Amino acid sequence: MGAVAGATRDRNDPQTRGAGRWSVLMLLCFSLLLIAVDATVLHIAVPTLATALEPSSVELLWIIDVYSLVVAPLLLTFGTLGDRYGRKRLVLAGYLVFGAASAAAAFAATPLTLITARAILGIGGAMIMPATLSIIRQVFTDRRERAIALGVWSAVAAAGAAVGPLLGGLLIEHFWWGAVFLINVPILLVLLPAAVRVLPESRRHASRPWDAPSALLSVFGILALAFGLKEAGAGHPGGVVPVLCGAGLLTWFVRRQRRLPSPLLDLGLFRRRAFSVGVAAVLLTVFALVGLELMLAQYLQLVLGDSPLAAAVRMLPLMIASVAGGLAGAQLLRWIGLRATMSGGLALTALSLLPPLGWGTEPHPLMLALCFVGIGFGIQATLLAASDTIMSSTPESRAGSAAAIEETAYELGAGLGVAVLGTITTIVYAPSLASVPGVSPELMGLARQSLATAAHVAQEIGGTTGTALLSVARVAFVSGLHSTIVVSMLLLGVTATAVALLVPRRAADPDDGD
Repeated sequence: MGAVAGATRDRNDPQTRGAGRWSVLMLLCFSLLLIAVDATVLHIAVPTLATALEPSSVELLWIIDVYSLVVAPLLLTFGTLGDRYGRKRLVLAGYLVFGAASAAAAFAATPLTLITARAILGIGGAMIMPATLSIIRQVFTDRRERAIALGVWSAVAAAGAAVGPLLGGLLIEHFWWGAVFLINVPILLVLLPAAVRVLPESRRHASRPWDAPSALLSVFGILALAFGLKEAGAGHPGGVVPVLCGAGLLTWFVRRQRRLPSPLLDLGLFRRRAFSVGVAAVLLTVFALVGLELMLAQYLQLVLGDSPLAAAVRMLPLMIASVAGGLAGAQLLRWIGLRATMSGGLALTALSLLPPLGWGTEPHPLMLALCFVGIGFGIQATLLAASDTIMSSTPESRAGSAAAIEETAYELGAGLGVAVLGTITTIVYAPSLASVPGVSPELMGLARQSLATAAHVAQEIGGTTGTALLSVARVAFVSGLHSTIVVSMLLLGVTATAVALLVPRRAADPDDGD
């Protein structure tokens, strides 16, 4: 209780003193863990969910990534509103929205209902997430302590994203797919009263206006772009129209920000080279990681035949290495500097993706575990280094905007990673799946939508024909997986080169300008 009292003794003091700031960090980490888990918990649930709700391939991609695609643009809005009206009240409201949407998602009976509930979950997550970084920047004013706090935050974010599949596997194994959402409700009932007591109030910058048109442009621009990519990947020629509309809306959004005296997206922060490269590193590394994690989760279950729980256990090395990378990242920054930590982490991740390019439908348990270790540690070291430079180069009055930009890059990378890499997989998978004797053209059309659908069709057909269909579908999926790995490796390599050339060895001084 002493720690809680220390945190609440002076709620208006942004520099929370004593052990209280570590209590604040603990609560923020629990909040972040809940949201991070929700972003990936469905990865293992995809085959079970596809069987229960029978979504189309496009609906399935929306179910998985509408959460991240809604969170990403709204982080800008809620980061600014948190600076303007107070971060604590937004966190508390976010808990309520997140809890209600979790209950709705758990009992969704149709794909559209689940997509809608996941979108509302994204709204709640966007209300909470900017605070996890901006309040850390607020209460940890010492650079060394802040690096430690960011290391813990980074490890929790990675652990949540990695624990999501494991938790999903456990719940699906013993309950039903809706349990992956329903479990949020009792956790939030504990977090809500704790947050009322522990979280400090922040200084409000009420003089800064909030631009509603900018918020609408960013939300609809990103959603239109993602919708067009999914439709194009599904073979619909009309998908190019929403892509162009989305690009136009986002261009309009950026131009509007340049004209406004108090923009929703603080483009002035991008004048710092380290800040800009840090944001780009977050976007591209998460893009590669989350898209690949979804594909690998399906590879384990639908190609290698693992149960949801067994697949989740196989991904444990990724979780453990991610936590280790987050905790070790602060030391690496101190020893070898920002540039070496970021570029080295990216290079390690790219090298860890190389072995799967030679794999087929046969298992490689030991090598797969080693690859997961390299991916988890490398990505997390990179993200911590990027987070340190982003937050350290930002004054406290703009911490909410900076945190929102970083979280936007993270969520946008996650959403677009699933959309783009999932679309690439579909584009390669569908034509690679040749016709199987004894399977009607209508059923082959269904099987070409996704590997999960092909497995369901093969089960319905049964016999040697069903076995043959599943076998060729697995080979076709592996071809698509190889394509996504190549794209991810190229992105990681380009980002590592840019970091090595453009990022200074040490982060910029946060007091060195605005």
